[in-house]
Amino acid sequence: MVEFKDHFSGLAANYAAFRPHYPETLYSELAALVDHHGLAWDCGCGNGQASVGLAKHFERVIATDPSAPQIEKAIAADGVTYAVCPAEDAPVLADGSVDLILAAQAAHWFDLPKFYDEVRRVARPGAKLVLLSYRPTQVEDDAANAALQRFYADGIGAYWPPERRHVDEGYANIPFPFPEEPGPDLTMAVSWPLDRLVAYAGTWSAVKEFRVKTGKDPLPGFRDALAEVWGDPDTPKRVFWPLTFRIGRV
Repeated sequence: MVEFKDHFSGLAANYAAFRPHYPETLYSELAALVDHHGLAWDCGCGNGQASVGLAKHFERVIATDPSAPQIEKAIAADGVTYAVCPAEDAPVLADGSVDLILAAQAAHWFDLPKFYDEVRRVARPGAKLVLLSYRPTQVEDDAANAALQRFYADGIGAYWPPERRHVDEGYANIPFPFPEEPGPDLTMAVSWPLDRLVAYAGTWSAVKEFRVKTGKDPLPGFRDALAEVWGDPDTPKRVFWPLTFRIGRV
């Protein structure tokens, strides 16, 4: 099995509980990219939220992740089969069998040349590859957003893995060796109270690394800074993430 940098297995339960959900329109947009809807592959599937969304538009979805704890916490759904394996080596997929390949907020962790070779192996004629990412979290409140950005960049900034820069850049500089087409204009958005946003921040790989390296938890200080400007902590604010795409014809 290909080795992988495991930033999330220890956070699998919180990841499943606190990560935001993509808009439902995403999956119809992805389905519209291809003429055949027999099989979709969700690689680096995490807890399977995109896998379940794809299952509404494809006959079958095979969802893979190298983290066994993530797969154990994945959402069960008709038409979705989960497997523990890396994106670079997916023996559960036959040659030329996949209509749509999706890597949602995951491709920056892959060994991309090996992954692209695997994409070419499993893709059927006319298949599309979609690398989806969401830009760093924003709050639709200037003061709360400023507190969040200070925590993201300064409070835990030194603890983000180097691959995180690709998310900050919207995948614009990831190597992509396929004929490319534009993606839809979509935003993921939720309405969260203060503690829900703090819980989500607790799923970040940099928070995990901060705890490992310092023996301290950065979340209480972040919550205090956020509470100073939030107002009533139970009053929800709009939290959003613009979605970015790299879409290629394989």
